[in-house]
This record gives sequence, structure tokens and C-alpha cells, in this order.
Amino acid sequence: MKISKQARRDGKSLFNSCRVNGVLDEARVRQTVSAVIAQKPRGYVGILSHFQRLVKLDIERRTARVESSVALSGALQESVKANLAKGYGAGLSIGFAVNPALIGGLRVKVGSDVFDGSVKARLAELEASF
Repeated sequence: MKISKQARRDGKSLFNSCRVNGVLDEARVRQTVSAVIAQKPRGYVGILSHFQRLVKLDIERRTARVESSVALSGALQESVKANLAKGYGAGLSIGFAVNPALIGGLRVKVGSDVFDGSVKARLAELEASF
């Protein structure tokens, strides 16, 4: 579905109005969607479609996944959280997972950024260089 420029502008302004201190407020998002559905302005489907896309991108950008070969200790998890918060700001949702295939090290994915310091990745780089 093609979205008009006006619908994109309206969706973006709605998205910006839902942010509090740079972080998306879930309650405001729900209220905004309800208000748009109730009012049904011209092109509201396009507006909501673009708004949904922006919300989805923001959620992905604010979500981090940390994989390690063994379970991380509490102190190490806090250290990783502090470093990620320093680099990406507050409001980051961080999930930890164990992936034995990594052999060792960490693999961190925040939005579209991937930091792979695992032994598996280094072995793959070494294999590719031969």
C-alpha cells in the first residue's frame, strides 16, 4: 500500500508526540492509536501504518540480545548492561541467552548493530583468510 506524504508526516508527528525523554511511552502509543481510530481522519489507515512502522523500528532499536557460550554471572551481566546503556542510552531492553555453538566470547545484537567477539566468528574469519 502506498502511503501519502501527508500520512507519513502525520504518522511521524504522532510518533514524536509519544516519546518521553527520548524513550517511547507505551501508554501514549495506545492512547494515540485509540484516538486516531476513533476520529478516523482522512488517510488514517496510511497514518497508522506508518506510525506502526516507526514504533516497530524504535522497539527493535531499543532491544539488545547478548549471547554467550556459558551463562554469565550477575556481575558480568551488570557490566554488560552498563556498557550498553552508556553506548545506546537509557531504556534499552536487554536479554541474555546461552548459545554453546559460540565456543567462547560474546555476541551482542542491538537493533541492526552486531558485535561478534565470539571464538566461532574468529575461527570463521581465520578460515576465510586461508
